[in-house]
Amino acid sequence: QVQLVESGGGLVQAGGSLRLSCAASGRSFSNYAMGWFRQGPGKEREFVAAISWTGSSTYYADSVKGRFTISRDNAKNTVLLQMNGLKPEDTAVYYCAASDLSGRWLYTRDHQYDYWGQGTQVTVSS
Repeated sequence: QVQLVESGGGLVQAGGSLRLSCAASGRSFSNYAMGWFRQGPGKEREFVAAISWTGSSTYYADSVKGRFTISRDNAKNTVLLQMNGLKPEDTAVYYCAASDLSGRWLYTRDHQYDYWGQGTQVTVSS
């Protein structure tokens, strides 16, 4: 198993930036494909970004493409989500997730992930 803890959320004005961090502990972190999801108020949880086990492949939801960047540091057991150009519609609880499926691929559905963090709140004011 792997345990995930997110940090870095907060309140920011529209156009601002935040960097979310996900710290992993437990079994070999570098074997896992990782993802970020979010759930806004009154909305279902949605995919944000995914990264393969080496970090060589990434994929983004259309709504964040060009503004958000996912990366990982396997030596530090950490996944980052750099968020620039934030908009009020980005307001949500952001979750980090790890998949037991093959780490070489990317996954966009929440049922493809097996381990989840507790989430960190991001609020973007207009």
